[in-house]
Amino acid sequence: MTNTIKPGLLLLVFICMLSGCSNGQSSANKLPKKTLIVYLSRTGNTKAIAAIIQKQVGGHLVALETQQPYPANYQATVQQVAHENETGFLPPLKTTIDSLQTYEVVFLGFPTWGMKLPPPMKSFLHQYDLNGKTVIPFNTNGGYGVGSSFETIKQLCPGSTVLDGFSLEGGSERDDKLLVIRNEKGVAAEKAVTGWLKKIRLVQ
Repeated sequence: MTNTIKPGLLLLVFICMLSGCSNGQSSANKLPKKTLIVYLSRTGNTKAIAAIIQKQVGGHLVALETQQPYPANYQATVQQVAHENETGFLPPLKTTIDSLQTYEVVFLGFPTWGMKLPPPMKSFLHQYDLNGKTVIPFNTNGGYGVGSSFETIKQLCPGSTVLDGFSLEGGSERDDKLLVIRNEKGVAAEKAVTGWLKKIRLVQ
């Protein structure tokens, strides 16, 4: 007796096989790299950029905080930061990050302090090993640019792939201009961030 498979059943099996292969490829292509967005923000502007990045690429958003908060007074903070930079002091962090090894992409956001990378971000980079990860800096500043901060990121992440960073003028605490990246400026910032993410090929 010869076994036969009905043409309709054969077609159904063939379609199911194709569907299974297609779904497997689609899932593989859509698996995002696990992303961490760590940011330091005093006036809220860097936090605003971090939120825009998360909206665009997803990921886990973490605010960087020190065990001992910086003074509320601006001039007192300027003096403290200058002393920390001169002495190389690394302020202990309140923030802890579990399972850092599971992240492949790490965004680092911070304001410009004294034309340098803020000491808390230096603490983070000394405490956590980012070797083998893709590191992407972003910055807000009072109009004076990033200073040496992006170069310091590269120096402190010698085993990482450091992509081109993003910088945007935000508030100026010295001039009592605090959170400015909102409303119309927030819309413009989102457009600028999107353009940057496309340039470094993280979004299409």
